[in-house]
Amino acid sequence: MILRKHTHPTVVLEKDGASLLIDPGVFTTDAPELIRDASVVLITHDHPDHADVDLLTAALDSQPDLKIWAPPSVANQIPRHGDRIRVVEPGGTGDAAGFHISVVGGRHESIHLDMPASGNVGYVIDQDVYHPGDSYYVPEENVTTLLVPLSGPFSRLDKIVDFIRAARPTRAIAIHDVLLTEMGKEFLAQFITPLAGLELAVLRDNDSVQI
Repeated sequence: MILRKHTHPTVVLEKDGASLLIDPGVFTTDAPELIRDASVVLITHDHPDHADVDLLTAALDSQPDLKIWAPPSVANQIPRHGDRIRVVEPGGTGDAAGFHISVVGGRHESIHLDMPASGNVGYVIDQDVYHPGDSYYVPEENVTTLLVPLSGPFSRLDKIVDFIRAARPTRAIAIHDVLLTEMGKEFLAQFITPLAGLELAVLRDNDSVQI
């Protein structure tokens, strides 16, 4: 399987000719092309940097074979395509385009006590890759490749380090990083890697790794 990083939270997994796209949001300038090539799209939550609802709706209109997995907060915004949207909740599992998918988590990482809590699901793909969305929730099942939100209003270095330590992956890759310069990403990784006991890989957009 190949993992390709795109802007901010957007990741593509490729296997046996199928393409699984996670969180094509408004910051991802190549999202239309990624959706066009996708077999299935997974959405973690309804924030626009993770879910461009207008783009998703247009893709469903033009791609009759496209399937989307999304929590209710996103699915309810695209009602006329309900039969092609799988509404997910934590604890759900299933298969799509040759990928096995487990749905975990349930809550967005806290931003501030004065802000209401919001929902967020994470996805474990093929019992290997874990995309947590905007959360540092640690799944019960072991994962090999951990995608780590690096920046955002909910992010702190101690949360990142504890997330990696608790998940105990063999590979950690930074995502959710559009707020940082390339130098800033590398600078943070220099703190995180020794504290977490595992190298945090910083990929540029369109970089890929074999997993």
